[in-house]
Amino acid sequence: MSFKTVFRRPDVQGVLAVILSTYLDFALRTTRWRFENRAPADAVVDAPTGIVACFWHGNIPLGPACRTVLKKKPRKVIISLSADGQFIAKAMERLSFGSIRGSSGRGGDADDKGGSAALREAVKFLRAGGVVAITPDGPRGPINEMAAGAVTLAKISGAPVMLFGLCAKPAIRLKSWDRTLIPLPFGRGVVVFDGPFHVARGADDEAVRLDWQARLCAADRAAQALLA
Repeated sequence: MSFKTVFRRPDVQGVLAVILSTYLDFALRTTRWRFENRAPADAVVDAPTGIVACFWHGNIPLGPACRTVLKKKPRKVIISLSADGQFIAKAMERLSFGSIRGSSGRGGDADDKGGSAALREAVKFLRAGGVVAITPDGPRGPINEMAAGAVTLAKISGAPVMLFGLCAKPAIRLKSWDRTLIPLPFGRGVVVFDGPFHVARGADDEAVRLDWQARLCAADRAAQALLA
């Protein structure tokens, strides 16, 4: 029996999700976090509107550190329908982030992977005042290249967008396609916020996508520099 076959078993995923989420919760709670440019983030969190939150796929383990800033605002993460996505969804659920399952094509058009249903659910959740987290280079990359989905979601919903640059030290950098960063306990962490941004109905989506991509990369670099 192959590793993939064993990994896809619901009971195995359930046990591994408990182990991973328990470890991450401990590591994140024992990390000393610094939040840069927090005032704009606090303002949008305190508003009744929803928020589109973007951070790179490799920073998923660090995302729950933003629970402090998001406070009691309801939150969900868009996660693919793959077996890996199912595992991530189970772990994130235990870290107080629900999930919206589905993904879209690199061009932003919904494909046969639940993209249309995920978009509808995300828009509804945003209009109810929730936070929808997106890893815009996921689920398959290329790394740190933003797909059009976040721009499409923001334009349709009218929700403001916040970009989250994340880093922690010490940490383990995996050799996966997204270079996942796993924080170690009792370290230091930084979250650099950029935004909020709005997408006008007549905006050039490609120009917005490239701008957000550059800004999110810059936010990550800023977070890394503050831990140097």
